[in-house]
Amino acid sequence: MDLQLHARTVLITGAGSGIGRATARLLAQEGARVALLDRDRAALDATADVVRASTGSAQETVRVVADVTDEEQVRAAVSAAVAALGGLDHVVCCAGVSGPVGSPIEDTDLADWNAVLAVNVTGPFLVLKHALPALRLAVDASVVLLASDSASVASPGMAPYCASKAALVQFGRALAVDLAGAGIRVNSVAPSIVDTPMSRGDLGESALDEPAFPVQTAHEVAAHVAYLLSPHSRAVNGTTLISDFGYTARSGFPA
Repeated sequence: MDLQLHARTVLITGAGSGIGRATARLLAQEGARVALLDRDRAALDATADVVRASTGSAQETVRVVADVTDEEQVRAAVSAAVAALGGLDHVVCCAGVSGPVGSPIEDTDLADWNAVLAVNVTGPFLVLKHALPALRLAVDASVVLLASDSASVASPGMAPYCASKAALVQFGRALAVDLAGAGIRVNSVAPSIVDTPMSRGDLGESALDEPAFPVQTAHEVAAHVAYLLSPHSRAVNGTTLISDFGYTARSGFPA
């Protein structure tokens, strides 16, 4: 199916690895023009190489280095991306951190709590705050936020992460309502465990090699993102696509 993303312009945060990199690659293969944002310049360069190799294009990929928790950096990065792309049709917020894993709340430092909320919630707020003027000028603009099934279910010792992803989902829902008259759709994707460097860092480098639980790839999540950006999903707004192999649909009834 043609997702009708050819020549559309997309800003992707957290593009240096994982879901962000997979999304950049897939959207570029669909013909979109992408701007990659990450705080790690070397990671951005690696993603640009992946995008170039997968599309066979010699066209230079737009790269902007910024920490999504720093408003001045975000302002400058978004402005540079819009200028380089000649406008902005879509934003995908993939930048995220897991924070403390396996830590009870009484052992969680305030600095760690604040760091998770800063990246996972304040980051998308700042990016969209400064991207909205350009999105308002676009036709059929859309935004996708990368949340997690942890917005709905919880794992022990991950209270900061779970709280941040629940906040991100509700932020997206509220923003969809605020922008309903502007023709800008906002949706979230909430995957369960995805095989990414961050997941392997949390669970152990070999934990996802032969897991006893279902694991999805970053490319599979990127496909959900691409659909939600596409005009094929024009009736989908203010909602969350949960991709968790049906886990949250299960009843606790012992039968």
